[in-house]
Amino acid sequence: MALSPRESAVRRAQRNRTRLKSLANGRPRLSVFRSSKNIYAQIIDDERGVTLASASTLEAESKGADKDAAAAVGKLVAERAIEKGVKDVVFDRGGYIFHGRVKALADAAREAGLNF
Repeated sequence: MALSPRESAVRRAQRNRTRLKSLANGRPRLSVFRSSKNIYAQIIDDERGVTLASASTLEAESKGADKDAAAAVGKLVAERAIEKGVKDVVFDRGGYIFHGRVKALADAAREAGLNF
């Protein structure tokens, strides 16, 4: 039986996450979740199973679901990660296309000092 679009998106995200964990070489993962109204980012250490830093549009200066808000979240999560001593991460886009808000978040995190 064919998978629904939601099921295939979940399966694609899990496949990407499994591949990232094998390629990470001990680096934490910058995970992105995008909803229709907000965007969330977390730096996760998969070896210990803890979140090192997180940020979202719920707490960022610019609220909303646009590229400017996503860029503010990227900058904020990068600053928090650097405070914890994390500079190298693996980017986990969670099955989302690298375009729009996800790309804006990634570019802002790179400009703020994260390497991926």
